[in-house]
Amino acid sequence: MAGEKGIIFNIQHFSIHDGPGIRTTVFLKGCPLRCPWCSNPESQKHEPEEMMDASTKQSIIMGEEKTVDEIMAEVLKDIDFYEESGGGLTLSGGEIFAQSDFAKAILQRAKSEGLHTAIETTAFAPHETFAELIQYADFIYTDLKHYSTLRHRKVTGVNNSLIIKNITYAFTHNKIIVLRIPVIPDFNNSLEDAEQFAALFKDMRVNKVQLLPFHQFGQNKYQLLYRSYAMADYAALHPEDLYDYQAVFLKHGIDCSF
Repeated sequence: MAGEKGIIFNIQHFSIHDGPGIRTTVFLKGCPLRCPWCSNPESQKHEPEEMMDASTKQSIIMGEEKTVDEIMAEVLKDIDFYEESGGGLTLSGGEIFAQSDFAKAILQRAKSEGLHTAIETTAFAPHETFAELIQYADFIYTDLKHYSTLRHRKVTGVNNSLIIKNITYAFTHNKIIVLRIPVIPDFNNSLEDAEQFAALFKDMRVNKVQLLPFHQFGQNKYQLLYRSYAMADYAALHPEDLYDYQAVFLKHGIDCSF
């Protein structure tokens, strides 16, 4: 277990937006989705890849192999901060289920150390694998990007049926979960889209959602990876742009925030 190896691309200390308290976030490489708005495009490929360093303009390799022991040695450096703040370890990506055995091994080790654990996931994973791994997660962040299977597959590259099944499972098994909609221009930002999401949430017995307005924080990374950015011509959205969108969920009795 401790010798389990995987590919990561960052370990971020003192994270305050990736779960309760002060946290250390470990970013795993690899993701089966190809969302055009992805803010971590360096996370998509599983294998290490060449990327230009933004400050030095020199080529670097993004991604390195680490063992569970090596990761936990880094995470445990800040255990005093976790205890004082109610924080802990967060696994993010990429998609952690792209390296599910590695992710589970890290979470199991963290729990054995008494740490609070959180995950950020697309929920695109075999259902049995998903159900097994979330036993070791105290807190879950996940997205639902579109209610339509066809539209979801056309834009992200994968179906949403498994995602919906897994999210529903997490909610019905009383996990602490934050479900988010990344609101993307020309993809899911119309009021009709909001109505369709709300109808689906009723079926899923989901009564709370968080909106993530489209931003372009990751745009520069595409240039550093020598890739084009498909969303360059779209303006960022702000909460005030989405008040009518938010109101649709509130009208249906779904708690909706930013």
